Amino acid sequence: MRTTVNLAPETHEFVSYYASARGISFSKAIDELIRKAENSPPPPAPELEYSEIGLPLLPRSGRVITCEMVKKLEEDEFDPAKFA
Repeated sequence: MRTTVNLAPETHEFVSYYASARGISFSKAIDELIRKAENSPPPPAPELEYSEIGLPLLPRSGRVITCEMVKKLEEDEFDPAKFA
């Protein structure tokens, strides 16, 4: 099937190198990479941590949430797009 796709420059470069290294066409390389992604196992579910009293904890990200940040969020109008 013939299809036109727009690729980011770095994606195009990666597929070009992949195709060249494997000695296959660009189209065949895209097909192989998509099938590999489709058949790869899903990432492991994150393990939840719980506090001493049994409440689930957010994953540690290294960021510190300050009182000022919480106050600013409370003052701002809630916009779901900011939290997506």
